Amino acid sequence: MTTPTLHTLDTAPADAQPLLKKSQKAFGMIPNLHAVMAESPALLEAYQKTHELVVLGTQFSATERTVVWQTVNVEHACHYCVPAHTAIAHMDGVHTDVIEALRTGGPLGDERLEALRSFTLSVLRSRGQVSNIDRTAFAAAGFGDRAVLDVILIVSQKVMSNYVNHLFDTPVDAPFQKFAWDADVAA
Repeated sequence: MTTPTLHTLDTAPADAQPLLKKSQKAFGMIPNLHAVMAESPALLEAYQKTHELVVLGTQFSATERTVVWQTVNVEHACHYCVPAHTAIAHMDGVHTDVIEALRTGGPLGDERLEALRSFTLSVLRSRGQVSNIDRTAFAAAGFGDRAVLDVILIVSQKVMSNYVNHLFDTPVDAPFQKFAWDADVAA
């Protein structure tokens, strides 16, 4: 495991500095994930832009976005993103029962959300080669082709962050530590 460089506005490559300023403005801090990504300004920019597209450009509600984000984070056992997205979910007003069910793999209590989680897992586990049965079940829950493509967008975003966090063991930021998550405990 590589020890990450947690870039600041002073240490980041010149192309990353405006991106870190953007992060600081958006979050009131520079999240450690962004501080690590700053080593590659292109990756940080791609991640920020993808995040904006997910939040502003998909058809999903905050709860539905959280289902996809956390399904990917838990499946990838991301020690950083599960707590970070738990905090985001709370800020977005996602129901606490849904948040906890996603963190633990428990039932969501809503058939449509379960279909979204199940389809996301199918995409991940099949590496995009989803069966017709899974695709039909997703459609039967009221999700069309746009939702399929929006899931792919969110999976792409989370691959960037989850892989960075695995490779660099990104330290969990202080505001997210109260939502610490351990894959072994959750299992």
